[in-house]
Amino acid sequence: MIESPTKVDQFIRDNLKEHASDIVGFVAAKFNFSRQRAYAYVAREVKKGNVIKIGKTSSTKYFLVGGNYIEFNLKIKPGISEEKAWQKYVRPMLLNVSDNVRGVCKYVFTEIFNNAIDHSAGSIVYTRINITDENIQFTVMDNGIGIFQKIQDALHLDYKREAILHLSKGKFTTDPSRHSGEGIFFSSRICDRFSILSDDLFYTFRHRDWILSNEKREDFGKGTEIEMIVPVNPQKTLKETMDEYSDQEIGFGRTTVAVALSADPNDPHVSRSQAKRLMMGLEKFRHIVLNFKGVESVGQAFVDEVFRVFQNEYPNIQIQYFNANEQVESMIKRGAATER
Repeated sequence: MIESPTKVDQFIRDNLKEHASDIVGFVAAKFNFSRQRAYAYVAREVKKGNVIKIGKTSSTKYFLVGGNYIEFNLKIKPGISEEKAWQKYVRPMLLNVSDNVRGVCKYVFTEIFNNAIDHSAGSIVYTRINITDENIQFTVMDNGIGIFQKIQDALHLDYKREAILHLSKGKFTTDPSRHSGEGIFFSSRICDRFSILSDDLFYTFRHRDWILSNEKREDFGKGTEIEMIVPVNPQKTLKETMDEYSDQEIGFGRTTVAVALSADPNDPHVSRSQAKRLMMGLEKFRHIVLNFKGVESVGQAFVDEVFRVFQNEYPNIQIQYFNANEQVESMIKRGAATER
C-alpha cells in the first residue's frame, strides 16, 4: 500500500520534536521507505516552509516552524548577521505570538546576537529557543574572550566583578564607533529575567536589580552565555520601557545604577575611588538614580565625591537616590548640609 503524502507529511511534523536529528531514518523505518525517499518527503516540508533545516550531512537537524524549540550554531565569519539569523531561524518560530512580543523578541535577540558577533572575538555563536505557554526563553552563547574579561581589559579594572557595574549603567561599549551600549541595558529591562554567565561570574537582572548568583556551571568553558526570558503577555511594550529612560532632547538620558555593584559586598563604600568608579561614564546622562539597596554604610569621602564633586562638575545632571537605610540617609543629608 502506498502511503499518501498528507499522512507522511503529518507524521513528519508530529515527530520532529523528538526526532530533530534522525527524522529521515525514523520516517524510513515507519513507512518502510528507502532513506532517499524519506529524505524527499522531509525536503518537501522544508521547501513548503513547514520545517527549518539546520546544518549539513550527519549534523543536520530539522525543527518545526511555529514549534516550541530550536537550536543552531553559526560560525562568526564575514557575511554572518543578526538580521539573517532572525529571519531564517528565529522569526519562523514566533508565528503564534503577538506583534508586540515578536517586536520585543527581535530587539533582544538581534542586540545580543550582534554583541556576540562584534565583541566576543569568538568563532561560533550558539542559540537555543524554548517556547512555552507563559514565556519565550532565549540562550545566546559564544566561545570568545568573555564579556567581563573584555570590559576589565578595556577599562583596566582591578577586579573582573567591577565589569557588571559599568555594563549595567547603559551607554557603555568597548566599541563606541559602532555601538551605543544600549542593547544590554534595555534588553535586561524588557525581559522578565536576563542573565549573564561568563568565567565564574553569573549575574541576573530581575525585579530592577542585578544579583550575583552563587550558581556554578562546571561544564561552562570560555566565552559568554546570555539567557533571556520574554513573557508571552508582557506588562509593557518595548517603547514604553525605552520611554521610561528617555529624555526629549537626547533620547536615552536616564539611568538607574545599583550602588552595591561599585564595591565588594564585604567592603563598605567609604573611599573616593569607589565613588569615582560608581560615577564613571554617568556624565553621559541627564538624570541619574542611585539605588542603595544592599549598601549597609557609606563614608564621608564617598558621599562628598558623588553629591558634591561630581555634581559641581556636572551641574545640569539631576542625581536622585532611593533604598537608602538610616545610616546611608544620614550621611547623605550630612554631606548636603556641609555643602551648604
